[in-house]
Amino acid sequence: MVLIIEVTGSRVIPVLGANGEKVGEAVLPPVFHTPVRKDLIRRAFLAEFTARLQPKGRDPMAGKRTTAESLGADHGLARVPRVKGTTRARLVNMAVGGRLAHPPRVEKKIVEEINKKEKLLATASAIAATASLDLVRKRGHLFRAEALPVVIDSSLLNTISKTKDARKLLEALGLIEDVERAERSIGIRAGKGKMRGRRYVEAKSVLFVLDNHRSPLALALRGLPGVDVVTPRTVSVLDLAPGGVPGRLTVYTNTSLAAIQERFNGKLFFIETGGE
Repeated sequence: MVLIIEVTGSRVIPVLGANGEKVGEAVLPPVFHTPVRKDLIRRAFLAEFTARLQPKGRDPMAGKRTTAESLGADHGLARVPRVKGTTRARLVNMAVGGRLAHPPRVEKKIVEEINKKEKLLATASAIAATASLDLVRKRGHLFRAEALPVVIDSSLLNTISKTKDARKLLEALGLIEDVERAERSIGIRAGKGKMRGRRYVEAKSVLFVLDNHRSPLALALRGLPGVDVVTPRTVSVLDLAPGGVPGRLTVYTNTSLAAIQERFNGKLFFIETGGE
């Protein structure tokens, strides 16, 4: 089976500098013309999310290592196994401190499986969704950028090395409002997760697709709430569509666009059908 995607025309977007000024132009690669398939994106998200889950199960003999026996009838007590010499019930699940009736089983299937080509098409579809103003707004992102996706010059990777400068960059790009929204969303998790190393929750904000995740700009962005940094080779549906909802506010570098397209060359085939 060959995956063929029709591309109608080409779209030119501005490449922005540190002050938000236009320093050049870039043509969006054909992968950004992939039809947005929300059903595939959702399925791919569940497949990648559940693949990270750790299997959980109980010892088959849990709660059963006891010599308790039933006392039988005519004792004025329920005929459940009891510890010898006492009236403490054991073995049954309704006893105080007894075993679980239906504990988690290691045999339970917890991973959503997906075909390789479906996953590939879902990733391309999630990338295309980052160029849709409507989908990005529906996710609740706040921004003043006139065109999506936002593309910055790759030279900024080495010229910005402090978080305060990275914040100024976001202000110039018109994306700082979304970071502030994520900052306001930080709260304490409800439930036992707060005792297990995940005490706080925060909304997802801007995603940066950079050529090097250890560059000065990438390290400067780590201190901003809700901001994530990935590379073109590792970006996935988990990053592009958190919760399985496509349209995350995303910033690319002009060189990462070509790297993303190279990732799909030979796997997805794009056919030019004319148009603007």
